Amino acid sequence: MKIESKLENNALLIHVNFNATEKIEDLEEFKLLVQSSGLIPQHVVQTTRNTPTAKYFIGTGKLTEIKELLNHDPVSVILVNHNLSPAQSRNLEAALGCRVIDRTELILDIFAQRARTFEGMLQVELAQLKHLSTRLVRGWTHLERQKGGIGLRGPGEAQLETDRRLIKKRISTINARLDKVAEQRNQNRRARQNQRTPCVALIGYTNAGKSTLFNRLTRSEVYVADQLFATLDPTSRRCYIPELGNIILIDTVGFIRHLPPDLVKAFKATLEETIQADLLLHVIDQHDPKRHEQKEAVRDIIDELGAGDLPMLEVYNKIDLLPGTTAETYSDENGKPVRVQLSSRSGEGIPLLYAALKDLLSNTVE
Repeated sequence: MKIESKLENNALLIHVNFNATEKIEDLEEFKLLVQSSGLIPQHVVQTTRNTPTAKYFIGTGKLTEIKELLNHDPVSVILVNHNLSPAQSRNLEAALGCRVIDRTELILDIFAQRARTFEGMLQVELAQLKHLSTRLVRGWTHLERQKGGIGLRGPGEAQLETDRRLIKKRISTINARLDKVAEQRNQNRRARQNQRTPCVALIGYTNAGKSTLFNRLTRSEVYVADQLFATLDPTSRRCYIPELGNIILIDTVGFIRHLPPDLVKAFKATLEETIQADLLLHVIDQHDPKRHEQKEAVRDIIDELGAGDLPMLEVYNKIDLLPGTTAETYSDENGKPVRVQLSSRSGEGIPLLYAALKDLLSNTVE
């Protein structure tokens, strides 16, 4: 499902502003997703609708406008900031003569590019196959299928069934391998529990600064970049907290609004480390004006994973980008820290985080 490289990776972006709030997607975030995939947003076409059309998702007038634009300035791919049905994808491709990728496929492609570990690659492939299985319809992936005709069983129909069988078999194989990995994780987790080593999982919206904080606390060199999904595969390191002792700190993949359901399911084995943690550090980009929406998106996914009841400390990061904002700890009515403001880049506020971790984890260490 890799995006082809031609026409200098130029892309045309389609964004629909819906009146219904539950359908709203973030255009600026979508541009960051596109750039993270290695593509260049050459054109951005916006339109406003109450509901998508059944055939093209967009209206025929906007479709004609895009056709004329592509005649003068062609691109390698068209990216739609929404999830399309298989029929809508096929209809847009046929009408525009260009490959069309929706939001889910774009996110899956980014994950495919970033996966490095064996488990990560398996999980991405599993999500891709599940998504692909919903796209297998007559006349789409194999030209021979057109020979069969409507309602007739021919070479194309046989190929379709072969595709489905092979995908089903591969999904079964991947699930079996992931089960073995999950068992190994359980063994490692039991070993940590026997040693009474507290486990702390970093969670947060993508690009919130989790990996920078992880490197600051563990003195590691985990890959850090100012792009979405810079970290995909989870990383665990032992970390010493003053006056507390050693903990296991886990850096996890960043979350995003409307993360593809199959991707959440595929990564559940990895995110079980989050579910089993003694404490969640929810890293929030305090500099981002949409931090409140991002915070809710993370909480929704954590609830979906069954980790909503775990103890959580909010870490408002990047105060170095906010003049006049200082490091500070906020506590609840019982005196327990619930929020720390800091800068993982400059290190300001890190001692406050150490103190908060000591307060919250002292009862988990023998």
